[in-house]
Amino acid sequence: MHSGFLIPGIKARINLSFIQNYLLFMVKLYFSGIVLKIFLFVVFYFWDVSVTSSGNNSTNMTVSSNKVQPLSNRISNELSDFESFQDLEVRIASILKRYDMKGASIAVARDGKLVFAKGLGHADIEKEERVEPGHMFRIASISKLITATTIIKLREFGLLDLDDKVFGREGILNDSLYLNYRDPRVEKITVRNLLEHSAGWSHRFGDHLFMSHIISREMKVDLPVRSTDIIRFALSKRLHYNPGSGTSYSNLGYVILGEVIEKISGLPYEDYVREAILFPLGIKDMRIGKNLEADRFNNEVKYYEQYNAFKVNSIYDIGELVPKSYGGNDIEVLGAAGGWIASPSELLRLIVAIDDKNDVPNIISDESIALMSNTGSSLNRTIGWSRSDRAGNYWRTGTFAGTSALVIRQNNGITWSVLFNSSTYKGSALSREINREVQSALNKIEKWPDHDLFHFFENQPFIYPEIAELK
Repeated sequence: MHSGFLIPGIKARINLSFIQNYLLFMVKLYFSGIVLKIFLFVVFYFWDVSVTSSGNNSTNMTVSSNKVQPLSNRISNELSDFESFQDLEVRIASILKRYDMKGASIAVARDGKLVFAKGLGHADIEKEERVEPGHMFRIASISKLITATTIIKLREFGLLDLDDKVFGREGILNDSLYLNYRDPRVEKITVRNLLEHSAGWSHRFGDHLFMSHIISREMKVDLPVRSTDIIRFALSKRLHYNPGSGTSYSNLGYVILGEVIEKISGLPYEDYVREAILFPLGIKDMRIGKNLEADRFNNEVKYYEQYNAFKVNSIYDIGELVPKSYGGNDIEVLGAAGGWIASPSELLRLIVAIDDKNDVPNIISDESIALMSNTGSSLNRTIGWSRSDRAGNYWRTGTFAGTSALVIRQNNGITWSVLFNSSTYKGSALSREINREVQSALNKIEKWPDHDLFHFFENQPFIYPEIAELK
């Protein structure tokens, strides 16, 4: 299904010559990005119409994106000064002090509305800059939820199927670059396997995304290595188990999914995600982060590691020792697996559009949401999420040097996210403590704000980009 656009409901007899000429013309347009632009425009237009005609008071108007600034620029800490949330602030501040973390930002949505968004501590200690709700943080592996949503959206468009093969001459990534593989079992790897971490790779010899110097040496390529170098390196080794027969958490699998998105869409991964998923929701600031402190974005926090963190070889130069958070880990190559930056508020704007509630229109169908929530597979019940429980709560964590991130979608209509610009010796185990503290505070709240900070300074809730603004 990945070889072209599907146009349902059209049946006609067309001679072979016409088909060949038509396909040639479409292929040329496809790779120039024009077809996708038109396709996305039509999809956004009809999604807009369906929303504005629904009769729901909260979704009856739209506004051109050139009239509204990004959410990150429209809200401040003062808008969330509520007595009912003081206990939550105290608990987050206590975590910052307990583990010598520098800053945090937390956002809470209830029934599809952003009711609380506040920053605590410092975005930049040296500049004495305090955290505000609009500050952007690295979200690490929460990025996988964004990538998974994009894959599911491509499935809805009819551009791929989860059981499509990825490698081999009949696979999606059938470029000559990826045809020199050692293990023939890679031809059995499907999109679903990559989503479920069941493609056949493990960490037996390390995580492919954190061994750039080994890959540079073995593949005889310059530093910094590219995602294509990492994939070719993995394909030059044998799989550790048959695809679909087990699971092992895989950053590599989601980097490959990023390549799949690029191949199907004809656009760079980040561009397509922003155009197809984020912009229609009014999310303007989320993007792939940069590796070096000098390249961080204007509203991005500075990252801090624990006091005893050791330095590592730079991804740019084997002779230079640097912090993992700035030049030691390749955030840009992690991309689809862990490279996104976001504010908690914009992150929640995405999460409430992929939940099973009907408070706001979703960016994907109910069937797709159910699929992401429970695949029916015995190997992994969820797609994109870290895990879920039997009560219907879902969470996604993200952790690496200088970053701790957590987002949780509860079964009672409450969704929340906490992002930190620091890492601790507890690593990913910190998320359990954060969850316990936040849940305890939220359970005590009796009076909830009735406003919606998603749409502060505007009467119209949804922002749709004009087609000229997509790039």
